[in-house]
Amino acid sequence: MIKVKDIAYVRFAAPDLDAMERFLTAFGLVISARHGDRLYARGTDPSPYLHVTERGDAGFRGVAFEAAEAEDLAAAAKLEGASAPERLDAPGGGQRVRFTDPDGFAVEIVYGREPLAPLPVRRAAPLNRGSDRQRWGELQRVEAGPAGIKRLGHAVLRVSDFQTSEKWYKTRFGFISSDEIYAGKRDNIITSFMRCDRGEEYTDHHTLLCVGVGAAGFDHAAFEVEDIDAVMLGHEHLKQADYEHHAGIGRHLLGSQIFDYWRDPWGHVLEHFTDGDLLNNQHETGLHDPRAALATQWGRFGPQVGP
Repeated sequence: MIKVKDIAYVRFAAPDLDAMERFLTAFGLVISARHGDRLYARGTDPSPYLHVTERGDAGFRGVAFEAAEAEDLAAAAKLEGASAPERLDAPGGGQRVRFTDPDGFAVEIVYGREPLAPLPVRRAAPLNRGSDRQRWGELQRVEAGPAGIKRLGHAVLRVSDFQTSEKWYKTRFGFISSDEIYAGKRDNIITSFMRCDRGEEYTDHHTLLCVGVGAAGFDHAAFEVEDIDAVMLGHEHLKQADYEHHAGIGRHLLGSQIFDYWRDPWGHVLEHFTDGDLLNNQHETGLHDPRAALATQWGRFGPQVGP
């Protein structure tokens, strides 16, 4: 087993790269490269790309996770079902080892991608809270436009057999559970919010979520933005561009993220989020009934109704 340190990117296929480029730009990503039949998009953080589109029949093509060290990539290549290490023909270079998970999803472990210079992040003025005023004589003005993606935070997969998939990801890549969802008896776990095991270092509440309900397939990928203003600005920008809204805006219960979900032109769901929980090895795994998985602290996890 190795312990991956983060999610790296998600892969999709689409028949029209121009249409995908327009959507990704409106969503708040920045095109880092377009090589032949492949389109690469990044955020403001240094990763050379977070989203890859290959020309072809529309669909989800896989997910990649970052190895912490070169030795981990070599160790990954010795795991059952692994490919030999191979060069990544993509911006930033690097190497990868390829797997196929129990439902046929392509999974890559990557290492050595060269980072790019970070891009400017649009920041709002400090907030005047009711009991903590910080903005004196400074007007709060936010500029309209795309949300401004920083990084990829997590991916969610619907799996055909939860116990099989959970074991596959945990025993190969070191994921651990932050929260689990049961159905019926409390030991009948059907969903797990899994995070990277980084010991005392804090990391996202979940990097991978396996949902053992319904047919196997891609559910969504979530991209972090700077703050709630970025979420709201992104919502207005995508709405004005006439893209399809999927769910939100609200604040999740598990993970606590403020969220907003949209569909690309082929129906793939992508999420804007901000203000998610960060956990380390002091956190005890939570156990919840199915209502908690879709519960919100405010807002709604469903399509917006009305104008």
